[in-house]
Amino acid sequence: MYDPPSPQTLVAAVREFLEQQALPKLEGRTAFHARVAANALAIVERQLEQGPERDAAEERRLVALLGRHGGLDELNRELCRRIRDGALGLEDDALMDHLRETTLAKLAADQPRYSGYRRALERGVG
Repeated sequence: MYDPPSPQTLVAAVREFLEQQALPKLEGRTAFHARVAANALAIVERQLEQGPERDAAEERRLVALLGRHGGLDELNRELCRRIRDGALGLEDDALMDHLRETTLAKLAADQPRYSGYRRALERGVG
């Protein structure tokens, strides 16, 4: 547990400073890099907010898919091994559902305005 302010609050404060105070006064390459930094901080904010729930959901899907428990990294290594060995393939609906859900969860944090992600949400995919 962190003492106030939380990591989310700190990251948000820096991002807001860049967007609201610094960027309007910057030009050219420096403005571009400040915008990139603000976008990176926005990704970190979303990862801090969504990460624990996203990771727990991914772990639950992997446990169901693989039939065993373990840490998220361990389960993902096992999933990769099974795909590589041919034990799981694209014809497996549970695998496809897992891959789709995992991809959408990552896009929600990394690129929530990505047009393909938005279309998938509109179609109820995921």
